[in-house]
Amino acid sequence: MFEILTLNAISNKIYSVLDDNYSVSSDTKSPDAILVRSFKMDDYEISDNLLCVARAGAGVNNIPIPRMTEKGICVFNTPGANANAVKELVICGMLLAARDIVGGVEWANTLEGDVAKQVEKGKKAFAGSEISGKTLGIIGLGAIGKLVAGAAKALSMNVVGYDPYLSDEAADSLEKEGISVQKSPEDIYKVADYISLHVPLTDSTREMINSRSVGVMKDGAVVINMARGELVNVPDVKAALESGKLRKYVVDFPNDSCINSKGIIAIPHLGASTEEAEDNCAVMAAKELKDYLENGNVINSVNFPKVIKEREFDERITVVGNTGAALDKSLKEALSKYKYSMEYAEKGSVGYAIIDFEGDLCHGDASVTDALSELDNVISIRIL
Repeated sequence: MFEILTLNAISNKIYSVLDDNYSVSSDTKSPDAILVRSFKMDDYEISDNLLCVARAGAGVNNIPIPRMTEKGICVFNTPGANANAVKELVICGMLLAARDIVGGVEWANTLEGDVAKQVEKGKKAFAGSEISGKTLGIIGLGAIGKLVAGAAKALSMNVVGYDPYLSDEAADSLEKEGISVQKSPEDIYKVADYISLHVPLTDSTREMINSRSVGVMKDGAVVINMARGELVNVPDVKAALESGKLRKYVVDFPNDSCINSKGIIAIPHLGASTEEAEDNCAVMAAKELKDYLENGNVINSVNFPKVIKEREFDERITVVGNTGAALDKSLKEALSKYKYSMEYAEKGSVGYAIIDFEGDLCHGDASVTDALSELDNVISIRIL
């Protein structure tokens, strides 16, 4: 039986995936796998038998990836599982920024006496513009960005997008859907009335919205950040809001400098906070864990390469190792006297192999695992 630790409340939908071969608990001390949402794992003490961690969501900033990788622990995320929920919040963010709906609601709740009369007299203070016919610029055309683009087109917006990792085929497909793919973020900034961010937080994207990038934008542009707070230099944005260069900043990852600040609409991280998104993320994470624990297959890992192998024989071994020492070649040399089939791939510093053996070799012949464990570039071996 596999022991699964939950570090946050997880949807009960996981039990549609995890059967009687799994024990799920929030207090197991030596888990085989961990399901996590927002719990910060930087100080988490990793047990020796931990095999994998699955984040029920896309971002993995709360998981110490280098430490997990060093110990040969596979880390999964669930890209796309919450995409529709985030898409809907982006559309909501544009509408909130187009008109002063938040201010209007707050004002309406202060009224007393002849409310109808006061509403008719005072509503002009909260008037705005329509999003139809405006241009939405999308930075990052992954699962969420594509959905946002489609929704914006359906609302009669012009859509331009940028993604440095977009294939030519994907770009051509988007162009056919009426989405103009640009060559740089600056091309987006120059033309967009609304700019929506859908990129991961990396060294190259940190504070990508700053005084320089804002300076390229159209006067009165709106920045919508439902991705990561650190993508935006808040002091620079506040200065642009004060000068009128920017109209609004809508953020789902506010920090203390965003709160009660003129021009900033601070949303309390509601992007994936729908019943459907939480269920989708939980089920997807559970499926990833189960397939890895039972079959060794790796899908949607942030630190391991994608490796999927149909079982050919009853005996299976998985190997995690360092790519810097020609792991693929070392494995083949160590297994040269056995009849086997192998799927191998690399990602960054990690090499990963699934090896099927003909005959009762894994359990009946210790020399197989001995031969592999003696390799300098092997981190861990697992018999399935």
